[in-house]
Amino acid sequence: QVQLVESGGGLVQAGGSLRLSCAASGTIFEISSMGWYRQTPDHPRDFVAIIIGGESIEYADSVKGRFTISKHNVTNTVYLEMSSLKPEDTAVYYCNMALKHFINEPYYQYWGQGTQVTVSS
Repeated sequence: QVQLVESGGGLVQAGGSLRLSCAASGTIFEISSMGWYRQTPDHPRDFVAIIIGGESIEYADSVKGRFTISKHNVTNTVYLEMSSLKPEDTAVYYCNMALKHFINEPYYQYWGQGTQVTVSS
């Protein structure tokens, strides 16, 4: 089994910065993608950013130029550096990883527990 544990959320003023972390632990052979999504009470979970394979990175248009996704392969950790935060960035942020436990297995999707990010105006 695999667990994704998130940290780094909190309350910040508009224009401020936060860094989210998500570390995977357990039986992991390979991780094919690491990403971040966010959700508010009145909106479904939305894509924020993703790293696919080694280096392919994509961002939602709403965060381009303000958020940066990165990873640390040794610790199976993905980060989301958020700057120039806006009140509309307020949401619960979830990390997601597609991984396989052993070589002859399909990839499975795992989600973190979510971390609240609140941006005050």
